[in-house]
Amino acid sequence: MGQGACILAPAGPELPPSEVAFFRDADPWAFIVFQRNCETPDQLRRLTSDLRESVGRDAPILIDQEGGRVQRMRAPHWREWMPPLDQVEAFPKAASSASAVRAMYLRGALIGAELVAHGIDVNCAPSADLAWPETHEFLRNRCYGTDVLTVTTMARACAAGLMDAGCLPVLKHAPGHGRATLDSHKALPRINIPIDTLKLNDFAPFRALNDLPMVMTAHIVLPELDPVRPVTQSPKGIAYLRNNLGLTGLLLSDDISMGALGGELPDRVKGALKAGCDLVLHCNGDLAEMETVASTAGAMTPDAEKRADIAVGQRRTPIDIDISALEAEFTDLMQFALD
Repeated sequence: MGQGACILAPAGPELPPSEVAFFRDADPWAFIVFQRNCETPDQLRRLTSDLRESVGRDAPILIDQEGGRVQRMRAPHWREWMPPLDQVEAFPKAASSASAVRAMYLRGALIGAELVAHGIDVNCAPSADLAWPETHEFLRNRCYGTDVLTVTTMARACAAGLMDAGCLPVLKHAPGHGRATLDSHKALPRINIPIDTLKLNDFAPFRALNDLPMVMTAHIVLPELDPVRPVTQSPKGIAYLRNNLGLTGLLLSDDISMGALGGELPDRVKGALKAGCDLVLHCNGDLAEMETVASTAGAMTPDAEKRADIAVGQRRTPIDIDISALEAEFTDLMQFALD
């Protein structure tokens, strides 16, 4: 049997025997860690090592280290980052500013280097969602701009920095979550905007960045594609990502336990995989739920395995990064922008 078609999260900072045994049997393709899993540098390195040991291979380990509210490794042990949108908006005409692009690249490289130093090799960033006046506050300052060119340029720079540090990026939330006025952690957003308008705006950064190795779906309803099901669970929605936006890389769902999705957990898992997601993401660390997710998801399909191999194959040997020099350059750029 192949690797499980799921990404799972440990419950705490250490692996108890029950989780070790479960992960060994379930063999999820990857793991994801959260703030509850990140206490100290040494502890986190042990945890990432133990996670890989539990499945007997160099499994990818993900994190959401975006900056602002969404960063799992935090002070005092790790650097705090301003929200992405705040950084971008510090630079006038950011998309055409060499300093703004360089600062975002440095941000990606420094975050990536810090993650890799702790055994984490995938960051769930950048977000290519456009920030609109109506964008829900849970997402707005996590965006990289308010127009297509800025978002595309800044997301590309962040992804390049991550990859140069040896960390794979995950493009999210496809095909664009920015028009949502509801928090999809709690409710299902419905975006009643014509597809032709979305193609010119919200979808455009995803099309431009479709060469990135991994993509995360959005829990949003786009009525012209599917009036009932969110993109994550919609065959028509996933087909649109693949065929119209060219997002042919490894496709993972957003957290399958979020409030946007209805139905029982097995139905959520089946819905995402049947729609065409390669992997389902489950984040809360509840062992009973993880057992349900793993047993329902089963093994990855041959096509998903191929896409996973291609994605991991894009992981680079880190470039020679002088952390102190890059930190000093980043600080100088930001001080100049903010003065």
